[in-house]
Amino acid sequence: MNFAVAHSMQGDSAPADWPQLTLDEVRAVLEWWGLDAPATLRWHSPRPLSSAAIVDLLDPATAARARAVFIKRHHRTVRTPAQLEEEHGFLRHLRAADAPVSRVLRRPDGGSAGALGDFTYEVHELGHGIDLYRDAVSWSPFIHDEHARAAGAALGALHHAARGYAAPPRIPTPLISNDRIINCADPLAAIDELVARQPALEDYLRNHAWRDAIGAALAPFHEHYRALVPELAPLWTHNDWHASNLLWSESASGSAVSTVLDFGLADRTSAIYDLATAIERNTIPWLDIQEGRPGAADLARVTGLLEGYLAATSLSAVEREAVVAVLPIVHVGYALSEIDYFHGITRSAINADLAYHAFLLGHTHWFRGPQGRGLLAHVRAQLQLPSRAVSS
Repeated sequence: MNFAVAHSMQGDSAPADWPQLTLDEVRAVLEWWGLDAPATLRWHSPRPLSSAAIVDLLDPATAARARAVFIKRHHRTVRTPAQLEEEHGFLRHLRAADAPVSRVLRRPDGGSAGALGDFTYEVHELGHGIDLYRDAVSWSPFIHDEHARAAGAALGALHHAARGYAAPPRIPTPLISNDRIINCADPLAAIDELVARQPALEDYLRNHAWRDAIGAALAPFHEHYRALVPELAPLWTHNDWHASNLLWSESASGSAVSTVLDFGLADRTSAIYDLATAIERNTIPWLDIQEGRPGAADLARVTGLLEGYLAATSLSAVEREAVVAVLPIVHVGYALSEIDYFHGITRSAINADLAYHAFLLGHTHWFRGPQGRGLLAHVRAQLQLPSRAVSS
């Protein structure tokens, strides 16, 4: 098996968690999907949490490229076919609403996800556009202010397209981002319920004084956000909105978003949760902070994201307040999911500790410092909200 180098969780490169897709493996998947044609592997994704590749299907007579598809493979402990079908149902709704997402291909038997051995597979049409951030590590910043503005506008449009999708929240599984913990009146009790269902997470947390640590991390922010939750409409959302999950219409600074990729973290949350995630993912130098270097958010990119979003949709006064309120704690649910994945599936002590100390606790700690308070003040100003102090 070829375990190639992939992007690491610390912004550099490391051996991949999973082997690359092989040509023989791809041919078996294509045959199952009714796409039995000569094929070549054009490109392997460097993303670390799954394996994926662009596959060219060739004309049998001329050997010229006739079509390209994107094949993604997950370990069965990360995604089952039923769990992938939850994502695919959302994607089909979005396409029916003319959102720019790739088409999930069905097999002749009607399924759009399937398991072979220890792995689960999905096949998509290749998204339209230029992959400008193909080699960028996740959470890397936008290249241009205009990209931030275009990404914000695309997110607002996607939220319009998502309306009316009434599927229930996803089955609990590793590597999903949602607001269930932070929406609860007692988030520590909610974490207790979570660890009761996830033995690996319980095993990791038992060696940490997590109640005191997480309680202290949430304390300055949770009550303010929780008071606003009843006013937030539930909505299926992307939850991983960053530059490298978008394809672009051109390489210039004025490029628009042409395709939205990777709904692997999607779940039923709220538009506010998704917007806050986009701000957090794209404008704060988390990878630098992990190395102990203080960093300030890129406020110009924050402004661009918000201007683009508000040009595409509107937010009530309560929703605007909720964007600021949830920002410091928006990463909590996903960080717990990462701990479950790294401790229970890949057995990476380094990455599990990174998810707990740098992501779960470190993100909220950053928001209590001067850079974090400065970002919250800037977002408040952009949303035309009165100033509000945050305890340090």
